[in-house]
Amino acid sequence: MAPEVRVSGPENEPMGILSLAEALRLAGEMDVDLVEIAATAVPPVCRLMDYGKFKYQEQKRAAEAKAKQTVIDIKEVKFRPGTDDGDYNIKMRNIRRFLADGDKCKITLRFRGREITHQELGLALLNRIRDELADTIIVEQFPKLEGRQMIMMIAPGRKKPAGGKSTDAPSPAESVERI
Repeated sequence: MAPEVRVSGPENEPMGILSLAEALRLAGEMDVDLVEIAATAVPPVCRLMDYGKFKYQEQKRAAEAKAKQTVIDIKEVKFRPGTDDGDYNIKMRNIRRFLADGDKCKITLRFRGREITHQELGLALLNRIRDELADTIIVEQFPKLEGRQMIMMIAPGRKKPAGGKSTDAPSPAESVERI
């Protein structure tokens, strides 16, 4: 241990360079701990503080940060190349709900038997899904064949800036022409 240390007080105010014995005596008088902050500095930097209180506050901050974090789940939705419109619409509604909740979606297209010879049908289905959700998603993994499954990963897209004018809305002159 170094014979002298640079000491800062309980409110982080500098107290100067003191001998180690003097710093320990000061800590005892103030009923606080002498905590080494930077051991590699010359002279080493120490601070007078209530170490138990410091650890407690640090633990509280960590718990608060953990409570505020959001967990993103990966939801899997399974399709087949012959998925009919009714089932397709229900699965699409579920995908939209998962994305609205902030979860990622793993879209799995499973080929059975001889369906594997018509991979273009599966690719067309995944492209249809991607096109329907194009404005609300980010494709993290484009369709990729793994064994008898074609997999695509999508994540919720960025929120549109509020207050901006929509470019899709027709002008009053255009709406009159359509009638």
